[in-house]
Amino acid sequence: MDKFFKISERGSSLRTEIVGGITTFFAMAYIIFVNPGMLSDTGMDFNAVLLATCISAAVSCILTGLLANAPFAQAPGMGLNAFFTYTVCLGMGYTWQEGLAIVLLSGILFLVIAVSPLRSKIIAAIPGFLNRAISAGIGLFIAFIGLLNVSLISFASGVPALNFKGNPDGLLTLIGLLITAVLMCYKIKGAIVIGIIVTTLIGLPMGCTTLPEAITMEGISLAPVFMKLDMGGVMAKGFLPLITAVISFALVDCFDTVGTLIGTATNAGMTDRRGNLPGGDRALIADAVATCCGACLGTSTVTTFVESSTGISEGARTGVSSIVVGVMFLLSTFLAPIASVIPSAATAPALIIVGVLMMKGAAAVDWNDLECAIPAFLTISTMAFAYSISDGIGFGFISYSVIKLARGKAKEVPVLVYVIAVLFILKYILTNI
Repeated sequence: MDKFFKISERGSSLRTEIVGGITTFFAMAYIIFVNPGMLSDTGMDFNAVLLATCISAAVSCILTGLLANAPFAQAPGMGLNAFFTYTVCLGMGYTWQEGLAIVLLSGILFLVIAVSPLRSKIIAAIPGFLNRAISAGIGLFIAFIGLLNVSLISFASGVPALNFKGNPDGLLTLIGLLITAVLMCYKIKGAIVIGIIVTTLIGLPMGCTTLPEAITMEGISLAPVFMKLDMGGVMAKGFLPLITAVISFALVDCFDTVGTLIGTATNAGMTDRRGNLPGGDRALIADAVATCCGACLGTSTVTTFVESSTGISEGARTGVSSIVVGVMFLLSTFLAPIASVIPSAATAPALIIVGVLMMKGAAAVDWNDLECAIPAFLTISTMAFAYSISDGIGFGFISYSVIKLARGKAKEVPVLVYVIAVLFILKYILTNI
């Protein structure tokens, strides 16, 4: 094992790798409850999605550990699950079965990119500030979803307003948010998971948490979502909506993964002299394969979690850590009988906190350069205000291209950016005629 995973060579130990894996798991375990809660809004079975979440995360983590020998953990990603639910299914009108087909197609596209020379060219083609703006915009969008899910923000009066009156779920969410925030500030390991559990318990006397009559695995199965992809339905709804959805999924997944791998590895001193991460290419391939597997199992796009940095900070340096995370996710499948106890008011604080963490991408934007600031702002704001990650990406790419063209700086914009901008323009024209 030491020879295969190069544990000693990388200055680690088996104990350190195990501790690092456990640490990473508890930092990202909130996805076990949050992902099925979000995807169930499309009509998907909660417990089936929970199983799909755990199994897809286990497969991807173990695959990353064996293939890339890197301490990075993967699971259905935040932001990507929101895109699946609120943009692709509820916004664009696709069924969840068709949505899974789109996830599969995006995974295949990502896999083609990951194994080809196109990978480096595409990564270099997207301006860094737009990549950061997309991340920040998704963070704001996720936080907004958390507030709306418990009606803490209501449109009952015709305009958005805070809603406390007769809203115990909203009150419980605020309590849970403060508890989770304090735990995060104290840098408690597994703070978000602890926050979910504590908030669920507080919800008992408030009437927000309902206990089941019996806890059993009976009736809990992967069958309701397993291999339910509807490729025919996707093709019937038109080419442009499909291609923009597929490209949006693939772009977000690609840059989420690349950003997490390079950023985390650089901070931990794991990159080589050229700034490359050993095994990084194979980690991208593992991510793409995991997305395809996740779609077949019945969940949204699988991606690399930035929470992997918690295990790396504990000294994890090899794939053993990722495999430990995978095993922990497999064991978590037994949580299905009690997961339905957790109310949306307990997961809403997790969405808001994750939104906070993702908003830091906005700090990388040069707000003094209006040629960058305006597209970045449109990307971030449109995602939340239009309730669509796809539209945020579209507005960002279109505005950046138009501004550069008008300024006589057309050559500064990569061809790929123009191509994506034109696709979105055609989509908006054809869908609004």
